[in-house]
Amino acid sequence: MGLLDGKRGLIFGVANHRSIGWGIAERARKEGATLGFTYLNESLAKRVYPLAESLNSELILQCDVNNDAEIDSVFAEVQKRWGSLDFIVHSLAYASGDDLKNEFNQTSREGFSLAMQVSAYSLLALTNRAIPLMKEGGSILTLTYLGSEKVVPNYKVMGVAKAALEATVRELAVDVGPRGIRVNAVSAGPIKTLAASGISEFRQLLSHFEGRAPLKKPVTIEDVGAASIFYLCDLSAAVTGEITFVDCGFNVTAI
Repeated sequence: MGLLDGKRGLIFGVANHRSIGWGIAERARKEGATLGFTYLNESLAKRVYPLAESLNSELILQCDVNNDAEIDSVFAEVQKRWGSLDFIVHSLAYASGDDLKNEFNQTSREGFSLAMQVSAYSLLALTNRAIPLMKEGGSILTLTYLGSEKVVPNYKVMGVAKAALEATVRELAVDVGPRGIRVNAVSAGPIKTLAASGISEFRQLLSHFEGRAPLKKPVTIEDVGAASIFYLCDLSAAVTGEITFVDCGFNVTAI
């Protein structure tokens, strides 16, 4: 028997087979979960559909989290097809290329707002829609990064957005706790994903990480997937509002 047998979950933020969300999805399916996936637009649909179908998913929906109508449509379909929901994986973050290249003090008002909307507010928006479907409690998991606590080279406005995301985790945990819904986050080490490709000098960052991390190895999406199952299954029934590092111990060292 799998740890997620009989549970249904939605995965937000898979872009391709290197996405952290995909690592979580693969492990969740291995543990018995029935999964639904969303994709941002038609361009990404071509990548997401084959991946989702390889895990026997029959619920694959378009969702731009900056569009309330699309979010509403996703959860209406979940209500129609499943009737309930056990967990959500929020693996979403975005900042404009210019705001990752320029000095942080030059971040535009629009760019700051965009990073916050996609990377932090979207967790709140998805949680609000999930509450009525998590009738017997559930789990909401998001992905963060050490840049929320420390100044990481070239992470800039994303660090601020991740700090907001982690504060959102704590606030939501208090709000939805009485309903039996848990909200937690995994802070993963740097991984070569599509999102990471937008960060300048990422290879140098990765090399520095591997040299300083106590375990002396890179983090993989499979590592994050394995750790995430704890939060998605009933083993974490008494855990909420937490940020767990899956970074080979890098966070305990002096950067």
